[in-house]
Amino acid sequence: MVWENAGDENLLRRAREEILASTDGNPPPILDPFAGGGTIPLEAQRLGLEAHASDLNPVAVLINKALIEIPPKFAGRPPVFPGAADAQINTWPRATGLAEDVRRYGQWMRDEAEKRIGHLYPKAELPDGTEATVIAWIWARTVTCPNPACGIAMPLVRSWWLGKKKGKEAYVVPSVVDGKVEFSIGHDPKKGPTKDTDGTVGRTGAVCIGCGAAVEREHIKAEGRAGRMGAQLMATVAEGRRTRIYLDPTPEHELAAQVERPIDVPDQELGYHPKDIWTPPYGLTTFADLFTSRQLTALITFSDLVGDARERVLANALAAGVPEGGRLEAGGTGAAAYADAVATYLGLGVSRFTNYQASLCRWRPDAGKEQVGDFFARQAIPMTWDFADANCFSNSAGGWGPAFKFIPKCLDYLQPAAATATAVHASATNRAFTGHVISTDPPYYDNIGYSDLSDFFYVWLRRSLRSIHPELMGSMLVPKAEELVANPYRHEGKDGAHHFFEKGFREVFRRARQSALLDFPITVYYAFKQQDANDNGEASTGWETLLEGMIHSGWAITATWPMRSELGNRMLSQGTNALASSIVLALRPRTESASTVDRRGFINALKDELPQALRELQQGAIAPVDLPQAAIGPGMAVFSRYVGVLNDDGSKMTVRAALARINEILDEVLVEQEGDFDSDTRFAIAWFRQHGFDAGKFGDADNMARARNASLEHLERSGILTSRAGKVALLSPAALGEMYAVRDYDPGSDPHISTWEVVMHLSHALSEKGVPAAAALLSRVPESIDRDLCKELSFLLFTIAEDLKRTQVAIEFNSLGTAWNDIVAESRTASTQLTLDT
Repeated sequence: MVWENAGDENLLRRAREEILASTDGNPPPILDPFAGGGTIPLEAQRLGLEAHASDLNPVAVLINKALIEIPPKFAGRPPVFPGAADAQINTWPRATGLAEDVRRYGQWMRDEAEKRIGHLYPKAELPDGTEATVIAWIWARTVTCPNPACGIAMPLVRSWWLGKKKGKEAYVVPSVVDGKVEFSIGHDPKKGPTKDTDGTVGRTGAVCIGCGAAVEREHIKAEGRAGRMGAQLMATVAEGRRTRIYLDPTPEHELAAQVERPIDVPDQELGYHPKDIWTPPYGLTTFADLFTSRQLTALITFSDLVGDARERVLANALAAGVPEGGRLEAGGTGAAAYADAVATYLGLGVSRFTNYQASLCRWRPDAGKEQVGDFFARQAIPMTWDFADANCFSNSAGGWGPAFKFIPKCLDYLQPAAATATAVHASATNRAFTGHVISTDPPYYDNIGYSDLSDFFYVWLRRSLRSIHPELMGSMLVPKAEELVANPYRHEGKDGAHHFFEKGFREVFRRARQSALLDFPITVYYAFKQQDANDNGEASTGWETLLEGMIHSGWAITATWPMRSELGNRMLSQGTNALASSIVLALRPRTESASTVDRRGFINALKDELPQALRELQQGAIAPVDLPQAAIGPGMAVFSRYVGVLNDDGSKMTVRAALARINEILDEVLVEQEGDFDSDTRFAIAWFRQHGFDAGKFGDADNMARARNASLEHLERSGILTSRAGKVALLSPAALGEMYAVRDYDPGSDPHISTWEVVMHLSHALSEKGVPAAAALLSRVPESIDRDLCKELSFLLFTIAEDLKRTQVAIEFNSLGTAWNDIVAESRTASTQLTLDT
């Protein structure tokens, strides 16, 4: 299923019918014991299946309750907010009535909060004397310059730029006047910061703008730990007519933020996790330290309003004739439970709001909209130097309205096809699996510190929702001791962490194997890369441990397939070859009659089965960057069908060694595929492997071409390369773009066309104009060019470019391979007269 079809009710209905037909009308309940954000249980419910979710993390459990457990309880009910039900004459389908109440009471919270603390967020005075709502205040952290002759409160700034839209550029201009730093706003792009002058903080330390002294990071850390790190207002961002207005800082606005720090703040200590949590060395050691005093005041106000809102919901529900009944956690569905439900979503809204109301949020000058960026742009708590303090009451990013609106919007779209669903707080290593089919996306070894990071949200959820979910929100922080991740800081180093993770996973899959429903496979999703190889070229750590846990618990891998799951615009993938797909493993209990095999037999079986499996993966909806991951599936399917693979000395082959053999054969298959290409393409591949798009000696190129029954003269006429002054260089997609406009290249009239040439032009068209342009170009390519070979070539070139460390080139070929199926599908209907410049 592609994302655009996610809300296609006809498609969902057909899928439900297929499920019922394949299970004789009695599908099994689905359980995800590592439910996390709830994607798998939610999709199971949408497909009409009885969905069950569990997680050790209470934040995850609450999200799952909000997605699958609460909405069906109140489906079809009208809202109780006074007058809200009158807004819709017809019935309120699904959970739209609940969504409307969440929306209305969320707005009430916003209005009530403004009455209480609105004075802390003054309007900005514009140059013409009018006033405008502030979007955000931009601050710089400061420490004292260690140079005794200077001693200014030196600003720590990552970038001076505020906006980069052409014709509307804006940046901060610092100056030192009488020993104090002052800031103003500049707009002339010719005088703006350059790469060498943009900001004051780098990887190793900072530079004082007063005296030019280089300041080491250790000085900044020492100042922070001593409580001497301050902040100074650099700029105010106000709303304009479809634009941002950047204003010099004023004493009035700086003073408005200097409120007294509230007493009752989340003062729990941040976890020790240097890979993911970077603020403690700078003195920001508690969760409260991650917020300014004004932000703490706002978040406490909104958190406390959740309880006030619940009382209003209860009173209004009773007034509407809803019987009070029991509380939500006791299974109630009356007015009290409904008030708990609405409050749960309001509390989640406050928690989401914290993502934009922290002193670690950056101003994004390149975001297209110039706005406050969310705090968790990546799965880490980073140290931020200049930060954006958003106005709670603006309608721009960072305000309550834009942050909260997604909560009721999500409820509007939920379409639970099954009413039975549960989300419980439990560890996967000791919960019962009997009677359920498992479908899960397990933790990624040591990639993410889930519990340490989710504490950021938990401390606020606990404040607003502890009275509603007392057991779930009972602990001071998220449980950590049992969390199934390989955290070396919690388990006495890497070896201890590995042992803990391995033992836990074996126990999970062992228990699942004992209670497995023999008529159904279990499914395991993964979307993380193999770890670096060891000295023997053998992959290790996360992958090894996950697969060991499955195979040694008696499971065999019976099927694998790629599934598009990762956003291409998420921070970790922008400009990188990050994984774009999840690979789904289907597991069944290994048969009792399974035998052993020797090493030679295993390798022969891999060579027999893996090439075809890889070709099918390449022709499926998988990105080139994901192929090594996807190859693990069919490779381990061979390995896991045996009780054991015996080495020459009689010992059992490890999963690590099996992964190494799978990777070797993957490389062999890709090399063997070169024989399928035309002679021009085979030469280009060989030359690219040695030189990329750089120039090489004519003599070397001539010998290589002759060996492949090609000639350099012919290759140059075909537009593949240039040959000048004894040097030969392949033409890159960008170079072809300089020679031909996308619309000017006509593959149908090219007498020397090759697979290589087509792929280069398609890569350029995709990069410059997108899928429609590439599809229109492909529609004009002669049928003599095999489309499948074009896709295989993009996979091969990605692999070679990545080996050559040509990151940008690899990204381009990965993009082509990823989009290939869409390009082919669109090319079938593309008109040869399509105007490619649109």
